[in-house]
Amino acid sequence: MENLLGLLRVRVKRGVNLAVRDVRSSDPYAVIKMGKQKLKTHVMKKNVNPEWNEDLTLSISDPNLPIKLTVYDHDTFSKDDKMGDAEFTINPYLEALRMHLEGLPSGTIISRVQPSRQNCLAEESCIFWNDGRVVQDICLRLRNVECGEVELQLQWIDLPGSKGL
Repeated sequence: MENLLGLLRVRVKRGVNLAVRDVRSSDPYAVIKMGKQKLKTHVMKKNVNPEWNEDLTLSISDPNLPIKLTVYDHDTFSKDDKMGDAEFTINPYLEALRMHLEGLPSGTIISRVQPSRQNCLAEESCIFWNDGRVVQDICLRLRNVECGEVELQLQWIDLPGSKGL
């Protein structure tokens, strides 16, 4: 607990144009890993554009560790098929949090992260003020697959008794 900075709520919003791994569709679910932590969404049956809207919460002690997202196709009788993966870091988001901003109008953009060869962003990612909180919207292009993107939203949760940022 003494090394814990706080919690990161990762809202896995949706998948877009995910790969077909069954006959005509897929049964996708997403797995998020950071260090030894591993969390997953529920399976969306026969859907290559799933709307998960699920919150997965990671404990953050080493903010420099990348977060890896992998999408799988659930199979009942065989090993689940991989449908691509992506990686992102939370450093730009934490920098915005460390500004300790207050009272901004909702929707104010604090900073932007551009897609590059060093990240898996499908488009510009905005870190913005929303209802008294710093939030980041991320659209990840999946690697090692023919198509697919996953949309996420990051939100920080301060924990009483944690080290904090």
